[in-house]
Amino acid sequence: MADRIKDPEVRALAAISQGLELEFRQAGEDPWAGSPFAWIRTQSSRRRGKIGEQLLSGYLAARDFTVGPARSTDADRLVNGKLVEVKFSTLWEAGTYTFQQVRDQKYDLMVCLGISPFDAHCWVFTKSVLREHVIGRMGQHSGGKAAETAWFSLVPSEPLGWMRPCGGTLRQAITLLKRLAPAHP
Repeated sequence: MADRIKDPEVRALAAISQGLELEFRQAGEDPWAGSPFAWIRTQSSRRRGKIGEQLLSGYLAARDFTVGPARSTDADRLVNGKLVEVKFSTLWEAGTYTFQQVRDQKYDLMVCLGISPFDAHCWVFTKSVLREHVIGRMGQHSGGKAAETAWFSLVPSEPLGWMRPCGGTLRQAITLLKRLAPAHP
């Protein structure tokens, strides 16, 4: 929006207005109003997943990762030679992210990207961590013991203990991903 304003003085005033908007927003008003990510919530679930993949791919490419399509349908992307499954969630009204359809497929890493109105969170999980804590333990369709698909929810500021070493902020996730999927020489 601000890029459509040409006069620098009007841009300065608009920036102050946006800051005040957060302060004056009434309870019950849409917390996504004015968010650069708000449009994503208007998309279907399937499209949101695709948007999440493309958002993460663009972000990783801008951080000097080599990103391309996966060689199989078991993963979404190839990142520095590693097969990566991407999970995406926008913040739910309860203040949680929910990452769904976690399967035990042929990928090396799972990257979970969560978008809030004015923040983003990211975790990078190895397959062994997922097998220990999620797959076969947090069943999505047939109760906690379901093996085919799993899911998990978390409050971004209060991740489960096993998640803490796996990221949280974008910077933490990028640092971990550089270690788990180093650039090829």
